[in-house]
Amino acid sequence: MSYQKVVIAGLDTARLTVLTEDEKIALLREMQETGSEEAREKLILGNLRLVLSVIQRFTGRGEDVDDLFQIGVIGLIKAISNFDLTKDVRFSTYCVPMIAGELRRHLRDSHAVKVSRSLRDLAYRAMQAKERLTAELGREPTVQLVADAVGTERAEVVLALESISDPVSLYEPIYSDSGDPLYLIDQIGDPASRDESWMSELAIRDAIAALNPREKNILHRRFWEGKTQVEVAAEIGISQAQVSRLEKAAISKIKAQL
Repeated sequence: MSYQKVVIAGLDTARLTVLTEDEKIALLREMQETGSEEAREKLILGNLRLVLSVIQRFTGRGEDVDDLFQIGVIGLIKAISNFDLTKDVRFSTYCVPMIAGELRRHLRDSHAVKVSRSLRDLAYRAMQAKERLTAELGREPTVQLVADAVGTERAEVVLALESISDPVSLYEPIYSDSGDPLYLIDQIGDPASRDESWMSELAIRDAIAALNPREKNILHRRFWEGKTQVEVAAEIGISQAQVSRLEKAAISKIKAQL
């Protein structure tokens, strides 16, 4: 299987290896039981494509892609060092929020808008609690669970996390389909559009519910768990080309129903 060559941080991404979940667990066990640096190195190299998939969420903010990749690798290394083999959690599921959390901390610390130290500290503790709960529960926790974990009110957690989120231009394009782009400002501030937005959300849910189980499974792994097509293919036992075809078909069905 070949990939288009893209060089990030001096690495040819087309040559990166991809490990199966069983291979990851075997290497994690070897590393933890024997302290093998070779196993650690294989784990890092075998999960760099996962880092690439996560940093795609953080591009377009004026940050250098090489820098984001290196920060993401730090999150990956922390995940490798802290993963608990006794928990019934997939390594990929645990790893994605760890990488994303490291990137969010980097963006928070270099944020253009300054917020109070106490608010930043609360946001940092909330993000740590969220990562820990995600690993324990195998899913993203509610805001209330995060608030209980850090010992504060739900509203304070929301305020803290909002205070470190990146500002977005009202004129940032959010959709373009070979025509005039739709900007964020076009979607804001019109009370008359609230019912329409509510109906649109219901329509999207109905469209997803109408998909067959395999299509739902692929979309969940790709967009909720942040897995690459290669990882999904390895997990469900089909080729990457088939995953790509099924993914596109599912998205086309949703668009057609909408």
